[in-house]
Amino acid sequence: LCATPGEDFSWQDSGTRLKVTGIELFSAGELRAAEQDDVYTSWDPLDRHYRRLLLRDGKLRGVLLLGDCSSAAPLTALLGAHAPAPAEWLFDPSSTMQPRAAGQTTMTKPVLVLVGHGMVGHHFLEQCVDRHLHQQYRIVVFCEERYAAYDRVHLTEYFAGRSAESLSLVEGDFFAQHGIELRLSESVASIDREARVVRDAFGHETHWDKLVLATGSYPFVPPVPGHNLEGCFVYRTLDDLDQIAARAATARRGVVIGGGLLGLEAANALKQLGLETHVVEFAPNLMAVQLDNGGAAMLREKISQLGVGVHTSKATTEIVRNEQGLQLNFADGTSLATDMLVFSAGIRPQDALACSGGLNVGERGGICIDNQCRTSDPDVLAIGECALWENKIYGLVAPGYQMARAAAATLAGEAGCFSGADMSTKLKLLGVDVASFGDAQGRTPGCQSYQWTDGPQQIYKKIVVSAEGKKLLGGVLVGDASDYATLLQMMLNGMALPKHPESLILPAREGSAPKALGVAALPDSAQICSCHNVSKGDICQAVSGGAGDMAAIKSCTKAATGCGGCSALVKQVMEYQLAEQGVEVKKDICEHFP
Repeated sequence: LCATPGEDFSWQDSGTRLKVTGIELFSAGELRAAEQDDVYTSWDPLDRHYRRLLLRDGKLRGVLLLGDCSSAAPLTALLGAHAPAPAEWLFDPSSTMQPRAAGQTTMTKPVLVLVGHGMVGHHFLEQCVDRHLHQQYRIVVFCEERYAAYDRVHLTEYFAGRSAESLSLVEGDFFAQHGIELRLSESVASIDREARVVRDAFGHETHWDKLVLATGSYPFVPPVPGHNLEGCFVYRTLDDLDQIAARAATARRGVVIGGGLLGLEAANALKQLGLETHVVEFAPNLMAVQLDNGGAAMLREKISQLGVGVHTSKATTEIVRNEQGLQLNFADGTSLATDMLVFSAGIRPQDALACSGGLNVGERGGICIDNQCRTSDPDVLAIGECALWENKIYGLVAPGYQMARAAAATLAGEAGCFSGADMSTKLKLLGVDVASFGDAQGRTPGCQSYQWTDGPQQIYKKIVVSAEGKKLLGGVLVGDASDYATLLQMMLNGMALPKHPESLILPAREGSAPKALGVAALPDSAQICSCHNVSKGDICQAVSGGAGDMAAIKSCTKAATGCGGCSALVKQVMEYQLAEQGVEVKKDICEHFP
């Protein structure tokens, strides 16, 4: 513009510098490595600084800095320059620190790699911290999802307005505080046990000395033609729920394939989204694993009255698309039209990594473990829904937490072990209270069953007792599960039954003694919260120490913070101990009333 000749324009890569959630990030040159490239990385888990150099044909071609970006300018100036001794450059040309090849570590601590950061994986990390294992190991966590561990038990509350942040199980700066490295949105593709490395989806390697697999499970999708059509979803993660909600915004009718626990939770989600909801189940009954015929019939009746269509004994042969949307065709010649379809027909253990590493797996899937949660390789452990213990997969969170404690104890050299878990469960499905515990189906040889049905109130109760009528073996409760806590504790602690066991489920007659034994009869060793292994004695001790409400009990002991099924009993134990100490317990208003 000034008519003054100047130098020709030439573009120079000065890099990009950003601050993301308070963390400095700098990149310059090329980031994606080719097969022939050399990559050097450095990671400081205490200061949370990451550095990466990409070299090609001996020349510096790319720089990535995270955390400490003070070397950005000198490294940018070196782009394209020969690096005869990259070890002297590393990421700070003035530093004498030696680089490490990608996937190797220069730290003296042994490396503990955790693959999977769900509820069980995070509980394992908490157990490691309690045992100071984070000081003994450098801990690296791979999380396939973009979210850190969150509460899957209460996932349906996401549709009722609960945020992803409120579902998170990670408190504060847990990872920074304990020097644990969390890699979100990063999946592990394979295990090399001989080289002691795991490889991510990009081929990058991370060394390990101890490896814990908490890969969980994946939704089972029946391999029927059309299962992958647009409008078909699975119900498993927060991202799944976002996709379901987006589709539901323009849909009128939704169908869930699967009438078990997960299927009914998914049906509840669709109903909350305002859809006409239907449940399709292959078996003759809903919740066939947990309920007997009487309980399943009562549950079906109650759910149907809520406006949910129930279709049992239905074998889906194909899913087709037509002008109206999707159509399910069944083996009996009938069909069902829908706008969207959610598969929630059970789970399968996520054991592909174990197979890639040559670990022993069960015939029907699952990573074989012993009582210490060790796999066929003693340096590799498995916990949660991916693990197979004595040919059994545990699909509930409480057994997974028990495995997490056993695995942490094993790494710490303690004597803890996993020796099986109670699969009892209590929950509210579509607003209906349902509970199942012990031998609910009455399969024990010689056992006797007592059943009570209140047709007008739509309540079904059943208990199974030993042949001599002295021990409680299991039971089913539908419509009213208020007796669950007492009955479960009687079973778990082998407490003697009253002369007339049926009195435990029959309504108390006016003027008769209370049928429930109450918490006073429970030994201090009675396990009240199976998720966090909290006993009656632990709760009483917390109350004696000043914990006078449920919030304080939860904070002090973690009781009732897992699946939540023990909340009522935890409250009863707390009130019992308060009364023992002479503290008046007010029950006329809600404990949350300000």
